[in-house]
Amino acid sequence: MKLTWKLAVSACAIAVALSGCERQEDEAATGDEVHAAEQFIPMLVYRSGPYAPNGIPVANGFHDYFTLVNERDGGVNGVKITFEECETGYATDRGVECYERLKGKGPTGATVVNPFSTGVTFALTEKVTTDKIPLMTMGYGRSESRDGTVFPWNFPLLGTYWTAADILVQHVGNLSGGLNKLKGKKIALVYHDSPYGKEPIPLLEKRAQMHGFELLKIPVTHPGVEQKAAWLQVRQNQPDYVFLWGWGVMNSTAIKEAAAVRYPREKMFGVWWAGAEQDVEPAGDKAKGYNSLALQHSAGKYAVHADILEYVYGKGKGVGPEEGVGDVLYNRGLMNALLVVESIRTAQGKFGKKSLTGEQVRWGVENLDITEQDIKKLGLEGMMQPVKVSCRDHEGSRRARIHQWNGSEWKFVSDWIEADDALLRSMVDEAATNYAKEKGIERVSCEA
Repeated sequence: MKLTWKLAVSACAIAVALSGCERQEDEAATGDEVHAAEQFIPMLVYRSGPYAPNGIPVANGFHDYFTLVNERDGGVNGVKITFEECETGYATDRGVECYERLKGKGPTGATVVNPFSTGVTFALTEKVTTDKIPLMTMGYGRSESRDGTVFPWNFPLLGTYWTAADILVQHVGNLSGGLNKLKGKKIALVYHDSPYGKEPIPLLEKRAQMHGFELLKIPVTHPGVEQKAAWLQVRQNQPDYVFLWGWGVMNSTAIKEAAAVRYPREKMFGVWWAGAEQDVEPAGDKAKGYNSLALQHSAGKYAVHADILEYVYGKGKGVGPEEGVGDVLYNRGLMNALLVVESIRTAQGKFGKKSLTGEQVRWGVENLDITEQDIKKLGLEGMMQPVKVSCRDHEGSRRARIHQWNGSEWKFVSDWIEADDALLRSMVDEAATNYAKEKGIERVSCEA
């Protein structure tokens, strides 16, 4: 069954876990042949440990898209993508170790790093500045790092956690009849007690002050399998809405515990890392009605997936099960890889169709401009929204929708919601300025 596979670690994944690090993924980069033009991508993954059920499909989507670009297109304008996985287990220290081990590989060193962990992102923020490697954190990481004048190497593309929290507040405000109707209501944040889970708190506190709702902050200890005390607080306080900021087994456990205390799943709203099949299927019927943000995409197959099935799985080069192609987290990994590829392509327009340095690719990320026409050509029409990055805006897009689990699939239940950028920008400016003062950083001149 589909669910059984998702909760198991494949033989390939076991091999990775046992070897610890350094598995070469691209056949084109193995053996004695050395390519004159290739672009190396380190892949920090977690195919083992308590977060493996969520980490595996993200890694699979990432892997398959790079393989697609090589098999269908011959690379990015003839430059082959080579990549290597290193197992982090979602641990910050192991993530940093993987980064250090892989950053110097390839003809020009690492092109870009995607840590898939807010904790690792915090740990690498100063390192990548020294090493001149762009840090791409699609939908996670430091919220203030969208300010490229202070964080020139960080790129929280498509949405930060402040963006996510703001969209959720707007949504429940709409459900209540307007933001002014939130006065006197209670919103509980059940969150992973880590840098990731704490990221939305400043925005939620700001919104609570603005609109007069009470914010209940309920932490859950890693990995999140024990939550009875947290949901006892929910039962006692009876919040009007619950925001779930979980990852891995914490999410399905939270849904089960909500059912146990009879909290309506229709009033639960997860961040986009708490809204995949792995989060609801283990809870069975108890998950019906549960909502979460969608980081632009939900589950589903589009034109790009047909190409993946033909050029990757049709050639026996798919890393995961074919039935997982198009699931929420698989699509998340695919979009991450696409943003890496298009950043390289953008940089090639300035520096040439050759192996590029991390510094050159950083220019490509900062000048990334994916239009609706581009999205159609890439085979993601209906799945992805345009993104335009700039020196001052390393996020590039602040739109999301809500999807709801109906017991068998995800369905969108809202239109696109745009975060309040005036509010976010003021918070980002303040936090980035404080960070710059603390670290003795001089702001980058965008004009220069």
